[in-house]
Amino acid sequence: MSAETQRRAYLDAIGIEVWTRRSTAEPPPVADDNAATTTDWEQLRQLVADCKRCPLHESRTQTVFGVGSRNAQLMIIGEAPGAEEDRRGEPFVGRAGKLLDEMLRAIGFSRSDVFIANVLKCRPPNNRDPSAEEAGMCRRHLERQVELLQPMLVLAVGRIAAHHLLHTDAPLGQLRGRTHSLNDGKLPLIVTYHPAYLLRSPTQKRKAWEDLCTVRKLLTELTP
Repeated sequence: MSAETQRRAYLDAIGIEVWTRRSTAEPPPVADDNAATTTDWEQLRQLVADCKRCPLHESRTQTVFGVGSRNAQLMIIGEAPGAEEDRRGEPFVGRAGKLLDEMLRAIGFSRSDVFIANVLKCRPPNNRDPSAEEAGMCRRHLERQVELLQPMLVLAVGRIAAHHLLHTDAPLGQLRGRTHSLNDGKLPLIVTYHPAYLLRSPTQKRKAWEDLCTVRKLLTELTP
């Protein structure tokens, strides 16, 4: 039995559902696609900072690359920077960021223990939802972050992030409560509510706590 077959068998045994990407139109290749597959962390950070692949660069204050440990087992992926993130250059700041920090502490992590990034590295004007085209243009940057980090588990935070990562339009309520995967079944992914949503709907915090407990359980099972 090959190592990949064993890996898939283990994921199946612990209930991880391998999603098949639905057919979607891919954005046309651009000049820095190859560069994004070979860069190290600092080169990738500069590539993101200089990126002008989509019109969002015209309205951004700065790019939001991501923060945290480059040896993190857990990678958290949100949707896109907001106004405060755009100003400070860091994802998940403000009230939503503080709540995310509290959520992480509840399962024994600090912000410095994980790596936090977004589907988009630039803020969409007026905090609108990212478009499929914008997410496609940013895709290689995020994929390279995943390749460099090699996390054990991804936590997709919010509906928009889950939709872009899993290439689905299913309601978040249908996506949470199960284990999905990226990279052809090699990387488990859990979906939970965005902290900003939890601030507006505190009654959903119990469900978010269930998701966090799943994260903690999976990390324990996946740790050699």
